[in-house]
Amino acid sequence: MSFGQGGPFDGPGGSSSSTPDWGALAEESEAQTRRKRRLWIGGALAALAVAGIVTAAVMSSGGSKGGKPTAAPTASDEAAVPDDKPSFPDVSVPPPPNPRDYISDPKKDKAPLTPATLFAQKSMVVGEHSYPRTKTATTKDCTAGAQGPLVSSLSHNGCRQLLRATYSKGGVAVTIGVAVFDSPAKAAKVMNENKANLMPLPGGGVPSDFCQGTKCRMATNATGRYAYFTIAGYLNGKDVTGTETKAQQIARDGGAYAFSQITQRGKDQAAKAAEQQLKDAQKKAGQS
Repeated sequence: MSFGQGGPFDGPGGSSSSTPDWGALAEESEAQTRRKRRLWIGGALAALAVAGIVTAAVMSSGGSKGGKPTAAPTASDEAAVPDDKPSFPDVSVPPPPNPRDYISDPKKDKAPLTPATLFAQKSMVVGEHSYPRTKTATTKDCTAGAQGPLVSSLSHNGCRQLLRATYSKGGVAVTIGVAVFDSPAKAAKVMNENKANLMPLPGGGVPSDFCQGTKCRMATNATGRYAYFTIAGYLNGKDVTGTETKAQQIARDGGAYAFSQITQRGKDQAAKAAEQQLKDAQKKAGQS
């Protein structure tokens, strides 16, 4: 077969040749080889990047002993963790009782009232002063332990009980009287009448004529539904004057002691009531 002019192998000069261009073929082959190398390196780098991401994800999820990775807890796992905080029932406790209420209201003032409970200590101790107790007495007929105007005052105001105790030391003595009424108003009325003619209580070394026919120091006061009185003087019949100090001191101590004993009675009953309130509240909380 023959080709005419202008066939496929015509060169620029118009000449024809059947020999291939080996130099051009070699360059083309080398170029293809370089392209394949670049594609392989790029794929390897991409694979390494993916592997790094996976490794980082596993490390961030935490691991367990021995180097084995552990999965992070799910929302349901977290919800299943028990709450170790202890729970206690609410206990509503009323405010503590007022001790004064127990020495003012006969419906609350229910503790035993005797010389043994009101004058329980063997000695009257007030500050640095101490006086041994010599005698005690009590009577429902309050007028039996009074004299002069105090008799009618106790009777008219409804005195329920009169308790007395005598203390003595150093040639002087004092008799304390505590009268019980139905209300603080009655006790205050007796105090305001200022008729502190308490009958002295002899015995235990205190002579029967103590503060009888001689001048003695007398006082009256009240707290809650209780009125209290003192009569103090010398055991030898000496008159108490405005300048002497021993009888005055034991009289003041006797009044302070009577007040403290009555007040303590209220505190004791209030403390017992508060303890019972707490027990009731705890029991109620346990049942709820």
